[in-house]
Amino acid sequence: MNIRKIHFVIDKTNKTKPYKKKLYKKYKNYSPSVSDAIVVLGGDGFMLQTLKKYYKYKKPFYGMNRGTFGFLMNKFNLQNIQKNISRSKLVTISPLEAKVITKKNKIISAFAINDVSLLRQSKQTASLQIFGGKKIIIKRLISDGVIVSTPAGSTAYNLSVHGPILSINSKKLAVTPISPFRPRRWKGKILPSSTLIKIINLNIKKRPVSLVADNFEVRNIKNVKININNSIKFKLLYNRNNSLTKKIKLEQRRSI
Repeated sequence: MNIRKIHFVIDKTNKTKPYKKKLYKKYKNYSPSVSDAIVVLGGDGFMLQTLKKYYKYKKPFYGMNRGTFGFLMNKFNLQNIQKNISRSKLVTISPLEAKVITKKNKIISAFAINDVSLLRQSKQTASLQIFGGKKIIIKRLISDGVIVSTPAGSTAYNLSVHGPILSINSKKLAVTPISPFRPRRWKGKILPSSTLIKIINLNIKKRPVSLVADNFEVRNIKNVKININNSIKFKLLYNRNNSLTKKIKLEQRRSI
């Protein structure tokens, strides 16, 4: 990949501010429409925001970590940025699309690269019914909520609630309960990525539920349909010695 023109997107944090002048002194910041690649300086959350904001330019994204974990990012290195990008490996990811109907029958669509989570929004636990296609996966789940995760997001929130880690090319989705009360020992389910998942709030009035798609929230939902939108392709670039596939495999091997 021949990279000559770069557009930089830099988060406004104390970890990134000192490097803004250095970058702009060394590299010209081209507009995203004419750039060969978009370089993102920040953490995973900022990367997710940037992917959605700049997707319309159809450019590959190369992240440099100045956040906490940086699972979606490469190691921070200001030297030889163009050379590193030129040698990087391309990973293509399609997001989840959530089509929400709220308590007031408002229809809202949201996209998530990592996961879609349904969370109780009051002192009451959530009461949910989950379908995979036309089949009922679980008739009534009493819990703090549930997560639907992509392979890319399976090492994030999904893993923290003891969900399975999915290989990046697995073509699977993880449906993982959050603190299940009934059935207490339900561990969730792994479904083909082609599955249309529907989740219904069984008690809208007494047990309100919110939906979070990455960093976008919708409150008081009635139900939601979730599926992979294969018409959208996010292009992520990773250094060959630190690829997304390798990161996921390392997480699968961790004992703690």
